Amino acid sequence: MATYLITGANRGIGLSLAQQLRARGEDVIGVCRQSSESLRATGAEVVDGVDVSDAAAVAALPGRLQGRRIDVLVLNAGIFTNETLDAMDADAFTRIQRQFEVNTLGPLRVAAALQPLLADGGKVGIITSRMGSVADNGSGAYYGYRASKAAVNAIGKSLAVDLAPRNIAVFLLHPGRVATDMLGGHGDIGPDEAASNLVARLDSLGLADSGSFWHANGTPLPW
Repeated sequence: MATYLITGANRGIGLSLAQQLRARGEDVIGVCRQSSESLRATGAEVVDGVDVSDAAAVAALPGRLQGRRIDVLVLNAGIFTNETLDAMDADAFTRIQRQFEVNTLGPLRVAAALQPLLADGGKVGIITSRMGSVADNGSGAYYGYRASKAAVNAIGKSLAVDLAPRNIAVFLLHPGRVATDMLGGHGDIGPDEAASNLVARLDSLGLADSGSFWHANGTPLPW
């Protein structure tokens, strides 16, 4: 039995991860801004009131966990908006900044704050997107989301280097285009399938793979 901490665990992919990991007997700590009945029903330990863009809330998180050891940290919380070049107004730049706060700095804040609680030999999974791949961008637009995910990929690579002395592996994981609230219910797969694939990757990848970028279906992705 391992202890998994999942951010953004109250709905979507995060909730499906919590449900599947609890079903196989793992300890799960579900961190979220606002809890949900579905998350509570999993039997996970719920730590709510945590917005990953709120420095004070994240700084208080280790104290709320009371020294719990974390074997697998899943940095899942994220937001999505679309900005196009022909509508790059002040509101668009505000949305871009917000995506960086949540999608890029959020995972770094949480990883830095929880570093003392990570078990040596543990794992960190950053739920990113292939839209953060520079090589894979053939359609443009989505300026904030693409840039924020490319930046968190770079952060994940640095975390892999910095945590290597403790044998902690870090992976950048694209879940697929998942039909969640974040995408207005549109997608190619559901959150349960995405979560199942993500769990399989977290199980199968090891220290030799640290710092790598993967589709949850097991396909390596280009930077």
